[in-house]
Amino acid sequence: MSMIKCCFEPLEMPEFLDSFVKKCTEGCCCGCCSALRPRYKRLVDNIFPANPEDGLVKSNMEKLTFYSLRSPEKLDRIGEYLYQRASKDIYRKRYKFVEIAMEAMDLLLMACHAQILNLFVESFLRMVQKLLEDTNPTLQIMATNSFVRFANIEEDTPSYHRRYDFFISKFSSMCYGNNDDMELRDSIRMAGIKGLQGVIRKTVSDDLVANIWEKQHMEKIVPSLLFNMQSGPSKSTDTEATPSTPPLLAEAVLRELVSRASFGHIKSVLKPLLTHLDHHKLWVPNKFAIDTFRIVMISIQPQYSYTVVETLMSHLDQNLTSSPKTRTSLAVVLSKIIAIAAGESVGPSALDIINNLLMHLKTSVSTQHDESTPEETQYQEALINALGEFANHHPDYQKIEIMLFIMNTVPDPSHKSKGDHLLQNILLKSLLKVGTQYRTVSFEKAFPVSFLQPLLKMARAASIPIRIIVMQIFQQLLDRHQNQHLLNVINVSHYPTLTIETPSRSDILFTHKYGSNILQAIIESMSQENHLEVLKSSYNTIALVIVEMACGETMQEFLLFILGVQQVAVTEVELSPKHRCNLHSIAISLLILLGRCTGVGPLVEYVEKLIQARKEEASYLLPPLMDNDKSAPSTLNTNLPHLLVDKLAVAECLQQAGLECNRVQTGTPYALNQTDISAHRHSWVDTHSAVRNSVVDASYNDIESVSSSPGVQKRSLASEYNFESMKRVLAEPTEASKREAREKQMQIGRTFRETAFEDLVRRTEPKHDVIQNKLNEIFNALSAERQISASCGVQAGSLLLAANGGLNGPSMIEPGKHHLAAGGQRPIYENNFPELFFY
Repeated sequence: MSMIKCCFEPLEMPEFLDSFVKKCTEGCCCGCCSALRPRYKRLVDNIFPANPEDGLVKSNMEKLTFYSLRSPEKLDRIGEYLYQRASKDIYRKRYKFVEIAMEAMDLLLMACHAQILNLFVESFLRMVQKLLEDTNPTLQIMATNSFVRFANIEEDTPSYHRRYDFFISKFSSMCYGNNDDMELRDSIRMAGIKGLQGVIRKTVSDDLVANIWEKQHMEKIVPSLLFNMQSGPSKSTDTEATPSTPPLLAEAVLRELVSRASFGHIKSVLKPLLTHLDHHKLWVPNKFAIDTFRIVMISIQPQYSYTVVETLMSHLDQNLTSSPKTRTSLAVVLSKIIAIAAGESVGPSALDIINNLLMHLKTSVSTQHDESTPEETQYQEALINALGEFANHHPDYQKIEIMLFIMNTVPDPSHKSKGDHLLQNILLKSLLKVGTQYRTVSFEKAFPVSFLQPLLKMARAASIPIRIIVMQIFQQLLDRHQNQHLLNVINVSHYPTLTIETPSRSDILFTHKYGSNILQAIIESMSQENHLEVLKSSYNTIALVIVEMACGETMQEFLLFILGVQQVAVTEVELSPKHRCNLHSIAISLLILLGRCTGVGPLVEYVEKLIQARKEEASYLLPPLMDNDKSAPSTLNTNLPHLLVDKLAVAECLQQAGLECNRVQTGTPYALNQTDISAHRHSWVDTHSAVRNSVVDASYNDIESVSSSPGVQKRSLASEYNFESMKRVLAEPTEASKREAREKQMQIGRTFRETAFEDLVRRTEPKHDVIQNKLNEIFNALSAERQISASCGVQAGSLLLAANGGLNGPSMIEPGKHHLAAGGQRPIYENNFPELFFY
């Protein structure tokens, strides 16, 4: 063949001549037959230098690159030939030539267009896999870096058959490198983490390749990242943009993995994460677990954040039989991350999380047979903190819904079992935690009826801790101006830093509507036993009520409450002497506080003189409170009328200040065993009686009572000695007539409060009969007049029809029937309705 000569440039030969030329060139010892080889092989051979230390021949590499771009169909052959040469060099341990081959592969890869990349990728990935399989760390790191560069290239053509199972396994194993050389070990681990990052970037956006979110892949990737994160500090101390240590790089890759996860894939990441924490016992201590879940919560898409909370609570369900420390650590982790999910949880998802937390609390209480252990108590507190953190990031209207939801799960106070008491305590603590995060603007919104009624019911419970917690809940919701810490101590001194604001109209209406219910529950709570914490918390609550709601319109209600506390201390025989003294101390403290909050000068002067009198004669009727365990004076005389708050004297003070005093004068103070709002308020009969007698009692008070009360002077007629005062004195009734009027008024009030309704109806029947008879006479007269007018109208119509009878035939009106209809049927207004006139 004349064209096959060593000195001429060969032409492109068909495929069937390749084998022949290959045999010829391989048998040639002088190298002159290399010209017979295909051009792409000669170009590949030319990039390798004679001395491997010289590195890649740049000029020849440019020729190879230009050739591959001009003839892209040869890319797969070029890659295959480079792979064969590298395999031989690896086998002969000529690693410098292997590095040159890998560098050439990288340059060709970067030069390829996206449309022709698939022609070269298979050879490239085989080359990378070949280097990763070698035990030389340098080759592994170099192959990993090449793969990362490949992963950053965006491909336009989908790949149907490409798989990365080997790379996931190899890169994951590199993350656990344990070389004795620390620097080399970190380099291998960094390469493994970068390789996993490259796999994630390459596969997560390509739906046609193997699914990276499958269980077998995530169980390799996630633990590898967590292993490196726990091997060192996860917080960077330098200002570098790129992570420089395996823990920092692993954290960055985990963030990227979580951020790319969709709703259906996030659990694929969380399950191996929880398994890793379980197997390596990383829950106790839980610092690493908290940091890891915070990374997850910050990186995840916001709308999926509550899925992490649900998964963690489900994992807590699976660990109910674990040690209390493990469950406590899980609950603490939950409390640390739940606030992040709260912002995106609305509606059913929020209540579902609350319900799950409450179920865990109930389960914890149900498993306690004896007294709760410190570990179990810590677990419950961690759950309560999680509940509070979750509620804290919700708007106020949702906090009210959450509190109502919790209140509905609290067992009824009538349940006497120990388990129910423990559950009531725990759930009310949860309610208190949520209430601490709530900022009250309007009491009507903070205390809806469905929430207030069961809360007041719990305030009357027999358990002391439960009553204290209920009072704390009231304090958190009532304290709008941060006065609660000032009112912790019961005293009669002035509060200079107390913040007072005039209540709004809605708050006044709320006080008129439900204030008596709250006050009644508090007075019953204080009267059960002489427990200092109960008394102090009750005082704090009612003091906050006075500070927030006291004004001219609500003052009489609070005065009746204070008088009721004093009356309980005087009349209840079952109370101990110390308990009576404490109630007297609370009553006088509340009275001076009420006077100062409302600015009623005469009342403040009266109370200050009463306090001074008690200091001189009975200091035990003033704060501080006396405990049952402490010694007390030998004689505790609580029945000293001149040292007690006098109702008429208080009414006189209100009258001097220009305020209404009728309710204080005529009303009944609060008493025990009255749970209905109408039981201690005036009935409408008392109110109208008081109005009728207001002219009589407006300017008159009991002189003996006033004289027995210190600080209130008798009214001097000399100061008002004129015609009007003389006329007013002559018009005033005598003492006997006043006493008789008051007794009659009280008798009427008792009659209408205590008498049955049927008896009242029976007493008023004669009046009903007189009214009914009179109405019957009027209706009968009207009926007679109507019958006469109707008969006259019928006769006139008959005459008119008779005049026109021959024209229109028979008459259309039948007089007889009309007369029967008008006179025979009973009119509707003649029916008797006696119930309309019941008094």
